[in-house]
Amino acid sequence: MAPTRLAGLDTSARGRERGRASASRARGAVPGAATARAVAPCQAGTRVSIDTRSLTAEGAAGLLEQGDVTAEELVEAYLAAIDAHDSELHAYLRVAAPRGNGVPIAMKDCITTEGVETTAASKILQGYVPIYDSTVASRCKSAGLPLLGKTNMDEFAMGSSTENSAYGPSRNPWDPERVPGGSSGGSAAAVAGGLAPWALGSDTGGSIKQPAALCGIVGLRPTYGAVSRYGIIAFASSLDQVGPMTKTVRDCALLYSLIAGRDPYDSTTVELPEPVRMPEREDLKGVRVGVPPELNEAQGIEPGVAAAVADAVALAKSLGAEIVDVRLPQSVEYGLPCYYLIAPAEASANLARYDGVRYGYRGEATDDLTELYEQTRWQGFGPEPARRIMLGTYALSAGYYDAYYGQAQKVRTIIRDEHATAFERADVLFSPTSPTVAFSLGARTENPLAMYVSDLLTIPSCMAGLPGLSIPCGLSEGLPVGLQLIGPQFSENMLFDAGHALERALGFDYVPARLRAAGS
Repeated sequence: MAPTRLAGLDTSARGRERGRASASRARGAVPGAATARAVAPCQAGTRVSIDTRSLTAEGAAGLLEQGDVTAEELVEAYLAAIDAHDSELHAYLRVAAPRGNGVPIAMKDCITTEGVETTAASKILQGYVPIYDSTVASRCKSAGLPLLGKTNMDEFAMGSSTENSAYGPSRNPWDPERVPGGSSGGSAAAVAGGLAPWALGSDTGGSIKQPAALCGIVGLRPTYGAVSRYGIIAFASSLDQVGPMTKTVRDCALLYSLIAGRDPYDSTTVELPEPVRMPEREDLKGVRVGVPPELNEAQGIEPGVAAAVADAVALAKSLGAEIVDVRLPQSVEYGLPCYYLIAPAEASANLARYDGVRYGYRGEATDDLTELYEQTRWQGFGPEPARRIMLGTYALSAGYYDAYYGQAQKVRTIIRDEHATAFERADVLFSPTSPTVAFSLGARTENPLAMYVSDLLTIPSCMAGLPGLSIPCGLSEGLPVGLQLIGPQFSENMLFDAGHALERALGFDYVPARLRAAGS
């Protein structure tokens, strides 16, 4: 399937050549960790082998377009990779029976998929098999994208490491003793580890951008309202957004073009102000880049992370960008506490529907309905959802609503206005995506506050409903560092252009070093 048909985009000849080049790099795979090979006849009668570690979605579409492989053979290559290597990464909770004639995709387990168990990585939804597709799943299905499976996540998307999953943590393909980030850690690990060419995640306060940074891939949190939330298991309704997780910025634009746009089933969605364009830009001339000190010099940013991001800013300047001064003092100071009032409050309302009566897990049989509710929720929810439900319920309770939730909403308006002021001077803001590189499994599980700080730099723009793109910009201690690009509402095309120009100049190798070494 050609990239043009795949995404409904008018890609240039140069873009098609890039797709073919990516497909060419994925041929001739050698045996090694995280390598799956599909061998198929091509038009000349020779054989093609697929290295799923290095194959991009655009490259996979190129293989299909040229007739080098069939869709079935492409799917089999990824299923073989999953079968061989997911026992190490635990990126998937379940594998589907893929059907479609395009590039296969993985989806986070909070995205409803007809006929495929969807649990949000929670015991309380164990056994729930939806009878309908979410809008994003339906749009992917209509484009012919076979569903490889549902990826692991923090339970109900509550966490920054995927360690809160009721089914055990995922692991980072760069170092399996480290976390892949969260809550979309399974999707990030699947893409980075060569177990999917691309994936969908969801982002509430950084749950796409942060794991993308920790796993060395590209992740987009779209503008709030750009992508439908219909059929997405809700965490915080005024913040949740579904977005693409890919190896390259061009892949990100391709997948975003499939899922974005108005949906009559979600009244918060709108028509995009302009069509999604495939990025071709190779310089940043005329682009004003803001570097807020509050986001770039915040306490807790590791020196190696700061250095990699500073190098990326210098590279942007060498590509023609103008570096301008902007400030976000209140956004950074109050963003985290504001988020942890609004998000738990909305979660406490959304998660009230899980009562053991309608679907999912049910506590032990009892004649007392209240006792059934209590047993179901006590046994079904993990520690982190329980913690946030209690916090949110308290914030919404009589006598405290105005002091907590109401006040947080006023602060949210200030954060939005402060970002709007920054964009009067800058076209795009740069900062680290995560203050640190991937941390060790178990390092923060006993300290929820330390875990919450993982999203310190991603939360402010999420509170303002703005789009954010994370691209890998280098390594620190052998682990990926993410660069966060933040733009005004519906500026995704500009973010793709800037991200693509930087991606080309950086030349980051998105195949984890240990997997590259094992296969060389």
